[in-house]
Amino acid sequence: MVFLELLENIRKETSEILDSQNYDPVTFSVESAKPGFGDITCNVAFLLSKQLKKSPQEISKELSKLYKFDDIPQIKNVESHASGYLNFNIDYTQFTNLVINSSLQENYGSLDIGHNEKIVVEHTSVNPNKALHVGHIRNVILGDIVSKILRKGNFDVKVLNYVDDSGLQVADIIVGFTELGFSQEPPENEKFDHYCGDTVYVKTTEKYETDKQLEEKRHEILKQIEDSSSTISKMAQTITRKVLDEQLKTVWNLGVFYDCLNFESQIIHSKLWDKIFEKLKSENQIKYEETGDNAGCWVIPAEGEDDKILVRSNGVATYIAKDIPYAAWKLGLVDDPFSYKIHSTQKNSQTLYETTLDEISDHDDDKLNLSGNKVITVIDNRQIRLQKIVSGLMAKFKEEGAYTHLGYESVTLSADTVKSLGLSVDGESAQMSGRKGLYVNADTVLETLTKRVYDESKSRNENLSESELENIANIVAVGTIRYEMIKPDLDKIITFDLKNSLRLEGDTCSYIQYSYARASRILEKTETKPNFDSGFELLSSEYEKNLIKKIAMFDVQVNDSVNNFSPKVIAKYSYDLAVTFSSFYEHVKVLKSETPELLNARLCLVVSFQKTLKSSLSLLGIDAPERM
Repeated sequence: MVFLELLENIRKETSEILDSQNYDPVTFSVESAKPGFGDITCNVAFLLSKQLKKSPQEISKELSKLYKFDDIPQIKNVESHASGYLNFNIDYTQFTNLVINSSLQENYGSLDIGHNEKIVVEHTSVNPNKALHVGHIRNVILGDIVSKILRKGNFDVKVLNYVDDSGLQVADIIVGFTELGFSQEPPENEKFDHYCGDTVYVKTTEKYETDKQLEEKRHEILKQIEDSSSTISKMAQTITRKVLDEQLKTVWNLGVFYDCLNFESQIIHSKLWDKIFEKLKSENQIKYEETGDNAGCWVIPAEGEDDKILVRSNGVATYIAKDIPYAAWKLGLVDDPFSYKIHSTQKNSQTLYETTLDEISDHDDDKLNLSGNKVITVIDNRQIRLQKIVSGLMAKFKEEGAYTHLGYESVTLSADTVKSLGLSVDGESAQMSGRKGLYVNADTVLETLTKRVYDESKSRNENLSESELENIANIVAVGTIRYEMIKPDLDKIITFDLKNSLRLEGDTCSYIQYSYARASRILEKTETKPNFDSGFELLSSEYEKNLIKKIAMFDVQVNDSVNNFSPKVIAKYSYDLAVTFSSFYEHVKVLKSETPELLNARLCLVVSFQKTLKSSLSLLGIDAPERM
């Protein structure tokens, strides 16, 4: 730790001063300061004002005289600001050496927040009846980055993908194949998941509007799918597996990987629901209604809201009955009914497992421990109420917060993007709908972005080989998609625009990556090899200090992002770090430094920036290219 430890040391020193003065404890903040308020600021004087019946300014003056920095050599002094804040100034002759050398460490920014506690992150969960579209990608990227951030905070993270292979949308494509005569082989050069979603699913759901008998057939097929011994069920398993394998290729191309696939059909047949249902009844977490509108139903009592029906009077479990046993299984509240087998080796060489109800005795990993002390489920905000019910129930068996729903708003496409992809749209943006065929497949977005980056890179770098251009194009395109998905607040709708996301100016991934490439060019152009054993007291300009401080703050941002499950914190830090470097680049002529010693110090700072930005981007699953 660097900046975070510095803040903690100031907080500790402040608390000791308050104790020495016999003041009643107050909860104060110590944080990085805005311009004009030193390097670090503390608001303790405001919180003591009522207790001491003095003005914050008067209190801060008194407190500023009591600080001693014998154990905090990185702090030069503390001043009382006219506003009442305590402002601390960093001694950069001490601080810079610590920051630069710390940033060279492989684990720079890592924190032991989780103490290796097991935590499960479930994300993606796209019905295996179609390709992933750009709206699904927000879920995929959000879940993946949260997993990376939690690992940085020393959590033992397991990543799951819930495969809903027994729902109505699966029944729809089976109707298309069995009743409407669609071939089970896609046209030449078309991915199977694209074919199922773009053609079979859309055309079949259109047909329901004019053919009510077909819609009745849909429900018959759904029942057969849930009977694992039926021919239709076996057909559905074959079809959904083929779709799932194509979906996995998409997410792997985006740098996303899992530990295990969990199939809804197996959860249904495992009798997990029966076990958790009995558990809920025995612990009085649900009740049986004798009278009223819900007579004959088992319900979840809800304070201030209508009771939620869990099992209808006809004995049929509602939709939430699927989520409850799965949540309980993820938290280890019920015995694990599954064995595990290898599904495939992923693009990063990591083994991907899948659940199975078959007994496997000849496999070393036939019982993986995939439950966690905590669970994060990434699902969009349309399921807030449902997830709140699940969270509330799980809190009855585990501590509050053991089960967390990480929600987000939808993704729309800008009108220009829709038009550029050969589709039509009314208005400024398009809300995607798989049923209506109004969406853009994630593969298409990635291919389109990759081609645009390739063309741009080729125009800028005529001397680069084909393989180098393709590598740059892939890195920038994947980075762009990932960054655009997590840059906004989770409660904001994203309007994805292909053109704007590739600008080199402003808050874009390519701007951040370009700052890394700029740093690479500086290091390429010099024959001087940075010597990190030298002192860095020569780095004294405001642009150098600003960059040093921003590099130092990496651990503060990691701490914030881990504790709040917030990828946006790291995205903003990456952008701010790039902006700070760009200001340094414009005002500090590294390669024209006046002395060899100053050149060396500045080169070391450039390397420190590069390594920190690369580490920050890696938490977002984004690579940093040497050239663009």
